[in-house]
Amino acid sequence: MGAVRCDTADGPRGWRPATEEALYGPSGFYRRPEGPAGHFRTSVHASPLFARAVARLLCLVDEALAHPAELAFVDMGAGRGELVTGVLEALPAEVASRARGYAVERAARPAGLDHRIEWLPEPPPGVTGLLFANEWLDNVPLDVAEVDAKGTVRLVLVRQDGTESLGEPVTGAEAEWLARWWPLTDPPEGRLLRPEASDDPLPSPEAPGSPLPAEDVLPVLPPTEDLRPPAEGLQGPAGGLPVATEGLRAEVGLPRDAAWAAAVASLGQGLAVAVDYAHFAGARPPFGTLTGFREGRETAPVPDGSCDITAHVALDACALPGARLLSQREALGALGVSGERPSLGLASTDPTAYVRALAGAGEAAELTARGGLGDFGWLLQPVGIPDPLPGGEQPST
Repeated sequence: MGAVRCDTADGPRGWRPATEEALYGPSGFYRRPEGPAGHFRTSVHASPLFARAVARLLCLVDEALAHPAELAFVDMGAGRGELVTGVLEALPAEVASRARGYAVERAARPAGLDHRIEWLPEPPPGVTGLLFANEWLDNVPLDVAEVDAKGTVRLVLVRQDGTESLGEPVTGAEAEWLARWWPLTDPPEGRLLRPEASDDPLPSPEAPGSPLPAEDVLPVLPPTEDLRPPAEGLQGPAGGLPVATEGLRAEVGLPRDAAWAAAVASLGQGLAVAVDYAHFAGARPPFGTLTGFREGRETAPVPDGSCDITAHVALDACALPGARLLSQREALGALGVSGERPSLGLASTDPTAYVRALAGAGEAAELTARGGLGDFGWLLQPVGIPDPLPGGEQPST
């Protein structure tokens, strides 16, 4: 692709403004009447077990907060309110009597939504409780960078029909973010393979292509400065970003870091959780993850409002000091979701209960499956309380 400038409003532009309009503009994908569930399944749609597990997490937050008079549940990127509705319905009566639901979504409030749920375009300030962002950050628009034939990292521009070209070199804060979190250097031998597009239906379109590391649990994170590689190791011979193989790509996650920091800052006290398909430093995908979804199939990302546009999240870059990263499999296991089959003895004593338990085990298995939903990353960010999830770190005294 040759380098070009973006001089006209209807010409090529960065993926960030193009995605913003395609997803959230007046005719954007997320404003369509069928909603996201018409095109892909998330954990929320896969099983009511997910909302029940989040309700249990809200109860743990309630205990850590010493049972406040008002307990907030903030659903970021609420879609049509499926998760917040399920969580409120799953709460014990005493907790439900104090709970208040907030759905944060740019689309209009759906008809018939529970009157207890407040519909907002941004998170409410200063609330106490649990802020939960399930597959929200992957839809926060960001720019894409690519290495050109001379080894220069440039902004990728895109037209409304999906045609790409290269723009100006990446500089400033975006270049600093790439240097710290996604250096565009040659990947290890054998990884320079472009993924082939597939027209096969996706059994679980939300399944991540870049699972978490083999370990289920990542340690509590130190201050973010400690996670960055040394700056002197990032400079090429002439300074700036290092020279790399033509065609390497990265998604510049700076807007997601800012969006997550703002969401966490909206909490007065409690816990913020982001759940998404993720990748981590040391194993970034060499050609990025930007893609589209339409009617249950993965498709080319075209910023015309006809499809979802998504990219995996650099959750380690989003994490603030004191955060914990773990897999969905580990998080849901700590919240009592298990894919273990019920005892065969139950089939003879209570066949109906056995069938229900078997169905529940199948749904739990899908939510925690390796290579699928179970490999999603969970980012837990306590605000003024100890980490309430079992196995969490307690503050030093």
